Amino acid sequence: MAGNGYRVGVLGATGAVGSTILGVLAEREFPAAEVVAFASDRSAGREIEWNGTVLECRPLTAETIQGFDVVLSSAGGSVSAEWAPQLVEAGAVVVDNTSYWRMHDDVPLVVAGVNPEAAASHKGIVANPNCTTMVAMMALAPIHRAVGLERLVVSTYQAVSGTGQRAIEELQSQSRAVLAGSDAPAPSVYPHRIAFNVLPQVEVFAEGDDYTTEERKVMAETRKILGAGDELAISATCVRVPVVSGHSESINLRTREDLSPNECRALLAEAPGVVVVDDPAAGAYPMAIDAAGRDDVLVGRIRRDPDQERTLNLWVAGDNLRKGAATNAVQVAELLIERDLLG
Repeated sequence: MAGNGYRVGVLGATGAVGSTILGVLAEREFPAAEVVAFASDRSAGREIEWNGTVLECRPLTAETIQGFDVVLSSAGGSVSAEWAPQLVEAGAVVVDNTSYWRMHDDVPLVVAGVNPEAAASHKGIVANPNCTTMVAMMALAPIHRAVGLERLVVSTYQAVSGTGQRAIEELQSQSRAVLAGSDAPAPSVYPHRIAFNVLPQVEVFAEGDDYTTEERKVMAETRKILGAGDELAISATCVRVPVVSGHSESINLRTREDLSPNECRALLAEAPGVVVVDDPAAGAYPMAIDAAGRDDVLVGRIRRDPDQERTLNLWVAGDNLRKGAATNAVQVAELLIERDLLG
């Protein structure tokens, strides 16, 4: 620890998640003596206004990574694969927001408020789950603890900010063109036009697999976080929609013990980080536009499946850049401090 606080690094500081991490650090008054922004070589030297000061982005080198207590990483899987071990060797604990480390057996996959105890097993790296998984976990973990989960069918409606800043710009430019009566610019981030469209593909299809890599992440990460094996049946369909911020999810779940809709509402109303919004007749239900900018995950449309025993339907919405990524990373760093797990 440096001085009266911690020395904190933020990898990928100029990206959508990295810039949100910087904002959350300031909002939550994280006990940082110094915050250092890291970016790619092409962005090195760029200045970022942060919390009343100016941060100059640094490149990753053997010299610049020395002396950190905790590093929050969102610079992409290949960068994390190369640099996270070096940061650990230099003395930091890395909270990693990429997909690279999540399914490593010796790396805990932690959602603050869901499985904080898992952080104690870290060996220098703690992984942040996929944003889609994270939003679902806030609603599913309390139910699993109370009555057990047997089967999940998850359908997602994912915002373009989950892909990054270029995807936001692609949606905006295409939307402006279509509304102006012009031809939309050709897609470069997504395989098809995203403006006024719905794409039943998030990430890519691995050779020989009918499920996308995003869908596989949701299924595998859910089991790891809940401490479940193949006895928890999961099927996921991940879809990209023309929304800037806020992932929405339709979840059909079967429980081991019966849980009524009213009991489910009461259970989730007591869960940390969850807000129940469930008066559909009055137009009150979770929406991406309401979840955007919030750290809470919104849950509503809680109802029985009319044809399946012990089965409920939920509609969930959460900000993919905040609780889905940046806020959880900062909360995990806070957890590491609270439980004396740095160093």
